Amino acid sequence: MRNSMKVAKWEYRKNMKNKSFIISLLITPLIFIIFSSLPSFMDLFKSESDPVKVYIQDEMNTWESVEETLLSQGIEWDVQEAETDESGMKEIIKNTENTAYISFSKNLMEQGKLTVYTNEEIDKDFEKQVNVLVQPLRDLQIENLHLSQQDKDIINQGITIDAVSLSKDVGEVKEDPLKRLVPGVFAGIILFSIVMTGMMIFQSASNEKKEKVAEIVLSSVDSSELMQGKIIGYFALGITQVFAWILIVVPFFIWKNDFPILEYLLVPETLLLVFIAVLGYLLFAAIFAGIGATLEDMDQTSNFQGIVFLLPWLPAALFSPVISDPEGIIAQAASYFPLTSPAVLIMRLSVLESWPWIEISISIIILLISIWLFMKLAGKIFKIGILMYGKNATPKEILKWLRY
Repeated sequence: MRNSMKVAKWEYRKNMKNKSFIISLLITPLIFIIFSSLPSFMDLFKSESDPVKVYIQDEMNTWESVEETLLSQGIEWDVQEAETDESGMKEIIKNTENTAYISFSKNLMEQGKLTVYTNEEIDKDFEKQVNVLVQPLRDLQIENLHLSQQDKDIINQGITIDAVSLSKDVGEVKEDPLKRLVPGVFAGIILFSIVMTGMMIFQSASNEKKEKVAEIVLSSVDSSELMQGKIIGYFALGITQVFAWILIVVPFFIWKNDFPILEYLLVPETLLLVFIAVLGYLLFAAIFAGIGATLEDMDQTSNFQGIVFLLPWLPAALFSPVISDPEGIIAQAASYFPLTSPAVLIMRLSVLESWPWIEISISIIILLISIWLFMKLAGKIFKIGILMYGKNATPKEILKWLRY
C-alpha cells in the first residue's frame, strides 16, 4: 500500500502540473458562469421600446379609475383621446405601428366584453398588460348592480381549487422534492467528473507502455501496486476537480439565484449518494486500468477497446424509463447490474419519495463484490499487458491471460 500511495502521489503531481488539465479545471466552471450570465448581460444592451400609443373612447367616464390600476402595476401607455369614431380609429390603428384603440362603450357592463383593436406591429407584452383591465372593470360592473357589501365580498372572493393528495399515512407531509434532487445532482456531477478523470488511466497506462516507462517503474513496485496507485491518484484528481468547480460555481450560484443550495446539500442523504458515486468510479477505474494496459497505441484501438469507453454511458439510455418510473422493473434491474448500478441508483434516489433500503443494500453489496472481482481480473490483465509490446491485445489473448 505504501508503494501504491507513492504511485498515486506521482500521478497526481504529474497531472496537476499539466497545463491542459489546469486549463480544463478552471475553464469548465467559467464557461458555466459565462453562459449563466449571458442573458442578463444581453439585457444591458437591450434598448427600451417606446410605450404603446393607446387611443381611448371613454363614454362611461371610467378611465381614471382604470388607469390607477395600470399605474400601480408599473404599466405606462401613451394614452390619447380617440380622434374620430370607431371606423375611423380602426383605419388609423391599421396604418400606425405600436398603436391600439379601446372603447369603453355604454353597453360594456351589460355585455361584459371589451374589444381592443391593435396594429400588427405592437409590443409583445401589450396583450398581457390589457388583461390588467379585467379586475377594475369587473369591480365597476359589480358596483353598478347595487348589491350589499356582503354580496360584493362573496362575488369578489371567487372560487379557488385546493387539490389535496391523500396518503395512507395520516398527517404525512409531502417532502420538498429539491431535498432529494439537489444531493442527487451533486452526486451525479461527482460521478461524471471522477469517471471522466478515471478515463485518463486508460491513456496513462497506454502511454507508459508505449514509451517503455512501465519497465522502469515495475523495477521498484509490482504491477498490482502500480494499478492501485493509478486508481487512487486519478480519484484524487477527480475529487480535486469537483471541489474546484464547487468553490467557483456555488458562491456564484448563491449570489445570482439566492438559492439555499448548502441547506439542501448538507444532509445525510448526500453522503450515501457520494459513496455510490465513488463505488462507480472504482468499478470503471479497474476496467480502464486493465484494458489500458492492453493497448500499444491509442490511435489503433480495436472495436473491443472502443466499446469499453462507452460502458460509463450505458445509464444514459435508461434515463427516460428510470426517471418516469423509478420503481419499475427496468429501474430495479438496472440497479442490480454493476455497470449501470451507480448512475441508476443516483437517478432513482433523486426522485423517489421513500428510499427502498433493501434494494439499496443489495445493490451496494453487488457493487462491492463486482469491484473486488473486477480489480482481481484487471490486475491479471494489467500484470501481463503492461509488459507486452508490439501490438494491441485481442479479446482472445485477454481471455487467455485471465485463466492464469
